Amino acid sequence: MTALDVAGPSAGSAEDVAARAPRRAFPAERACAVVVLVAMLIFSVWSLSMLDFSWGNIQSSWNIAVKVFSRMGPISLPGPEDLFSLIGITFGIVVLGTLAASLISIPVALLAAANTTPAPWLRPVGRAIGVITRAVPDVVLALAFSLTFALGSPLPGIFALGIHSIGMISKLFADAIENSDDGPRLAIRAAGGSRAQEFWSGVFPQVLPSWIATALHRFDINLRGSAILGYAGVGGLGYAMKVAFAEFPTGYGRGLGIACVIFVMCVVLEIVSSTIRRNLLGVQPLGRGLGDRIVRAATKNRPAPAQRVAPRGEVDVHRMLRRPWTRDRVRDTSWTATGLLVVVAAWFLTDIDFSQVQWQFVPRTIESFWPPDLGSYSFADFAQAMLVTIQVAFAAALLSLVFSLVFGSLAARNVAPSGGVRNTFRVILVIFRGVPELVLAIFLIMVTGLGNQAGVVALAFGGIGLLGKLIADSFEEVPNGPERALTAAGASRAQRYLAATWPQGLPSLIGNSLYLVDTNIRSATILGIVGGSGIGFYLTNASTVLTLHGQVTTLVLMVIVTVLAVEGVAAWMRRVFR
Repeated sequence: MTALDVAGPSAGSAEDVAARAPRRAFPAERACAVVVLVAMLIFSVWSLSMLDFSWGNIQSSWNIAVKVFSRMGPISLPGPEDLFSLIGITFGIVVLGTLAASLISIPVALLAAANTTPAPWLRPVGRAIGVITRAVPDVVLALAFSLTFALGSPLPGIFALGIHSIGMISKLFADAIENSDDGPRLAIRAAGGSRAQEFWSGVFPQVLPSWIATALHRFDINLRGSAILGYAGVGGLGYAMKVAFAEFPTGYGRGLGIACVIFVMCVVLEIVSSTIRRNLLGVQPLGRGLGDRIVRAATKNRPAPAQRVAPRGEVDVHRMLRRPWTRDRVRDTSWTATGLLVVVAAWFLTDIDFSQVQWQFVPRTIESFWPPDLGSYSFADFAQAMLVTIQVAFAAALLSLVFSLVFGSLAARNVAPSGGVRNTFRVILVIFRGVPELVLAIFLIMVTGLGNQAGVVALAFGGIGLLGKLIADSFEEVPNGPERALTAAGASRAQRYLAATWPQGLPSLIGNSLYLVDTNIRSATILGIVGGSGIGFYLTNASTVLTLHGQVTTLVLMVIVTVLAVEGVAAWMRRVFR
C-alpha cells in the first residue's frame, strides 16, 4: 500500500496540494493604495514630459552654462568688512527669527497637544495655526511685511522666518508633549496644582530636550533658506547674492562666492548645533547633515564623563541639600550663557529699530489679506499655476527616487558589497544633501534661464541626498531574519535584496517618497520668486502690491489644501502598507 493510498482520496499531487493551500486575501484597501501609487508614478512621468524635461534640453542648458562660465569673472568675495557685516546681518536675522518662533510655539503646542489643551475645541485651533504658518512661504511673508517697514530693515526677515517656523516647531513640540509621561502631570493635579503648574512642572521638563533640539534643527533650516529672503529685499548674504547675479556676467563670480559662504556657514553652524545637542542634551546627534556626521565621527569612541559614586554606607546630607557644580552643570551653564550672548549679539548685529516700522500701515496691511479674491485672473489661471507647481514637485521627486534607490541601496550596510562601497555612497549622499537646493535653483535659473527645468534639477539634486539617506537607513533597520535565512539557503546578494530587504523596506520607501513630494511642493512654490513659473509667480506679484493681497490669501489657501491632501494620502498609505 502506498503512502498516497494511506492518505486517502483527498490527497493528490503536489499541484493539488498547492491549489488547496489557503491564500492570503488581498485587501481592497491595499488594492486601492496600489492604484493610487501607480497613478502617482504615471503623473510624475507625465509631468516630466509636460515640462519639456529631456536630456536634449539638459544638454542645451549645459551648453548655455558653459558659455556663461566662459564669460564669467573669477569667483570672488566682498571685502572683509562688508563680508563680515553681511554674515552678521544674516546670522542675526536667523537667530532672532528662530528664537521668536520657538517661544511662540510653546503656547501653540500647548493648545495643539491632546493632553494639555484647555478645551477640546482649542486643539484643532492649535493644529490649524501650525498648518497655516507652515504652508505660507517665508519669502511671501517677507514681501508682504516689507510694505510696512522701512527699506533695508531686517524686521521683515525676522518676522517672516519666525511666523513660518512656528508651524514645524509647534507640530513637533506638540507631538513630544503628547508622547510624554502623564504620571508627573497627574500627580501635580492630584496635589491640587493649577493647569499652569501641571504644564511647567510636570510636562515641560520632560519635553525641554525635544524643544531645544527642534529649535536647533529649525535654525539650520532657516539658515539654508535665508538666501531666498534676499529676493524679498531683506538684507544680508541673500540680498548681496541677488545683486551679484543681476550683474551679468561680471557679478556671477561674486554671486558664486557668496553662495559658497552660505554653504560654509551652514556646515559650521550645523556642527555647532550638533555639538550643543550632544553636550547640552546628552544625546548623540542622529541627523542627516554634514555637521551631525562630523560630530558623530569626532565623538564616536569618546567615553561618557565619569560620575563620582559615594562609597557604600556613606550619606552626604549637605551635598544632597545643594546641587553641586559638577562638570556637567558647568558645561550646561556655559552653553546657556553662550546662547544668551549669541541672542544679544544677534540683536546688535541686525541693528533693530522699531521706529522703522510704519505703524499706521499695519492695520491696513492686515485687513488687505481678507477677503480672498481672484483679482483680474480666473480660478482656472490659478489652478493651472498650481498644477505646474505640483508637476515640478512630482517630477523632481521621481528623478530623486530613481537615483536614490541606487545610491541609498548601496549606502546600506546590509546591501553594499563592501564597507568601502557603503562609505563611498554615504559621502556622495552627504555632498548631495550639503548643497542648499534653493541656492542651486537660483544659480541654475540665472545661468540657463530655463525656470521650471532648472527648478526640477535643483529640487531633484537636494532630494537625492534626503531620500537616499532615508532609504539607506530604512534598509539597514529591517529585521535581518529573512535575509539570514535566504543567505543560508544559498541565495545571491541580488536575490536577498529583492526577496527580503526590498519588501520589508517598501513601506518606509513609500512614506519617505511622499514626504519628499510634500517638501518639494513647498519648495517649488518659492521657485516663482527666482524666475520659475507656477503659483510662486502669482504669489510674488500679488505680495508686492497692497491691493492684491486678497489674491495672496487665495493662493495660500490653494497651497494649504494641496499640502494637506498630500499629507493625508501619505498617512493613509503608511497605514495601509505597514
